[in-house]
Amino acid sequence: MKPTPESPVATSAHPSPNHGERRTGPVDLLILHYTGMESAAAALQRLANPVAEVSAHYVVLEDGRVVQMVPEGRRAWHAGQGSWAGITDVNSRSLGVEIVNGGHAGGLPAYPPAQIEAVIALCGDLAKRWNLAPHRILAHSDIAPERKEDPGEHFPWAHLACAGIGHWVPPAPIRDGRFFAEGDAGPPIEALQAMFALYGYDLPVSATFDARMGAVVTAFQRHFRPARVDGVADTSTITTLRDLIAALPGRLGRTTSG
Repeated sequence: MKPTPESPVATSAHPSPNHGERRTGPVDLLILHYTGMESAAAALQRLANPVAEVSAHYVVLEDGRVVQMVPEGRRAWHAGQGSWAGITDVNSRSLGVEIVNGGHAGGLPAYPPAQIEAVIALCGDLAKRWNLAPHRILAHSDIAPERKEDPGEHFPWAHLACAGIGHWVPPAPIRDGRFFAEGDAGPPIEALQAMFALYGYDLPVSATFDARMGAVVTAFQRHFRPARVDGVADTSTITTLRDLIAALPGRLGRTTSG
């Protein structure tokens, strides 16, 4: 008997052996990836290959079909080494969704509308059943900015936000003006690092704009200010980050907005 998918959005199950017991809890993150492979068939094969040691809870195909590969209660191997808001075992605390797309290596093809609508439906179902906060729905690049780029700057986070999925504010317009880049140092860099860390990024507050900070700025831009992804902390980037922090629910939002 074929397994029945847990989400009503999923159309089939293709079990992967690549999972284990969750080590910590609760499950409070949802991580979105692209597969970065030449086809859906190749991605499904790899995610089910025990030698590859990678997996995800769900895979969303280009035509909108959704395949479950790992039970939601199990620890899928999708996030790798990464961190968010002090969480270092992201796999134990998250659900992982792979979206079939060639990624940067494949020229960043557009995500088909049917696929994005399926992503919205799946994320909405998971967020409701697992009580996931919008600001805990993240890109793989957010939790591993020095290693990962997915789901990329072409992923339509703004469209998802219009459907109630994810945390979003309109990006501040790009204008000429003061900016910070690798090699800069001092109190303004320290303050900016503290803002990124407050939002959740794993960034030490060192007062030096180093390569790690550049990777975080780039990851932030890919998700929240995709019009220009260059790793430079310009006024648009900083203002967008400030507005996101101010829009956070609860204590963080109140603290930032005074």
